[in-house]
Amino acid sequence: MSAVAPLSVDWLRLNFAPAATAPVTKTPPVPEASLVPAAVLVPIVDRESGLTVLLTQRTAHLRDHAGQVSFPGGRCESRDATPIDTALRESHEEVGIETGQLEVLGTLPDHLTTTGFRITPVVGIVAPPLNLRLDDFEVDEVFEVPLEFFLDAANYRRETVVVDGQRRSFWAVPWRGYFIWGATASILVSLREVLSRRV
Repeated sequence: MSAVAPLSVDWLRLNFAPAATAPVTKTPPVPEASLVPAAVLVPIVDRESGLTVLLTQRTAHLRDHAGQVSFPGGRCESRDATPIDTALRESHEEVGIETGQLEVLGTLPDHLTTTGFRITPVVGIVAPPLNLRLDDFEVDEVFEVPLEFFLDAANYRRETVVVDGQRRSFWAVPWRGYFIWGATASILVSLREVLSRRV
């Protein structure tokens, strides 16, 4: 489904409705109680040219999800009162997004990953200028994609791989030279489903 309504911050505020709380996942490889709580920020940037979604390319040496396209975020820590606090803290540490320039809209359903994480996606509007400061240990680069691109179902596809003799399928959404897949693509599917109900 393609976006046909003009996309703006006012449109986002009016049409973003938190999705059902049921998690989006395949069966994780460990019991749910053993999953590590984590949170990511889905930053929607209010550019004069239109709304964009900010993504990061992780560095190649990281233990988890090395080299993948992701949202800024990470594991919940004891100092974080809520997953929203985790997402705000991590996005500031990783890319320098300031809390004062961010308006939190709400959360999407948790995503349970096959790598053992329970991820809460936090959707927020970011007001430029960004003045990003990248954590060069975790973040190789950042880039932005028009939100309208992610609202078009035609840009998504299902990929299949065989791991340890088991066939696994996952969402993928290529953008120019970037291959967005796995949990990040699944979170974008959730965002599209929430917003497309009102498009």
